[in-house]
Amino acid sequence: MNFVLGIDGGGTSCRAALATVEGAVIGRAKSGAANIRTDLTGARSNIVEAARQAFIAAGQDPDLIPQTPAILGLAGANVGTYRQQLEAILPFSISRVETDAEIALEGAVGSGDGAMAILGTGTAYMARKNGKSRAIGGWGFQVGDQGSGARIGRDLLEQTLLAYDGVREGSPLTQSMLAVFRNNPEDVVEFTTNAKPGDFGGFAPKVFEHAAKGDDVANWILDRAIADVEASLGALDLSDDAPLCLLGGLAPLYAPRLSARYRALLKPPLDDALGGAVQMAVRLFARPAEAAR
Repeated sequence: MNFVLGIDGGGTSCRAALATVEGAVIGRAKSGAANIRTDLTGARSNIVEAARQAFIAAGQDPDLIPQTPAILGLAGANVGTYRQQLEAILPFSISRVETDAEIALEGAVGSGDGAMAILGTGTAYMARKNGKSRAIGGWGFQVGDQGSGARIGRDLLEQTLLAYDGVREGSPLTQSMLAVFRNNPEDVVEFTTNAKPGDFGGFAPKVFEHAAKGDDVANWILDRAIADVEASLGALDLSDDAPLCLLGGLAPLYAPRLSARYRALLKPPLDDALGGAVQMAVRLFARPAEAAR
């Protein structure tokens, strides 16, 4: 074994890092979405492509993939048998699928106590206290992921249609959103027929942009999203000295909007989720005796 792979896959993209057995990352790459619950086959394809490109970026032969063990932190791995199904069809020498929250916590706080919130296309939370970890959320777009980019985007489309029907007052945000769909509400509905979480999440930055300009609808959507995020953080029962790390594409947008209680706990993560996957891969595969202690 010459290398290890760390892979971080979510509803929008999949990132791979090829590292030496000492943990030095020598190649990185990115491909499409890798939520194994919403699209197992597509996720597998994007995972393999990201790994292949990481080998190429490192100047290494992708034919070494079958000789390389991998830790994969993936959205959708916390429910059903998707984890086991994927592990059975991956080409790596050893494939260990974890949740995206587990690799994110490892990257953010290392092996010590602390907490992290993934705020991206989906949302997930995990805290470690006295060596014991607890996860919250990560149940998926249909019944969970409150405060996520996908839910924010979905709420925006709903509010846009309500404004079109005159049920609620519109705003520059709803007007610009309807314009994306040629001012035709039927096109909005057609979009939702096959849209995946990442498609909805693509509209989330627009909500934050308009909220900064004082848009009433944008701020209404974000007030509800922030309340959802803080409710989950509250359920983690964080101690006052526990570091809290926000991760994911929406993290820098959420951070200044949190209440003072949580802003006081915020610390920069030691590493990101991909770095956490690499750290786990080194600990479990390159230094298994250390991991067992």
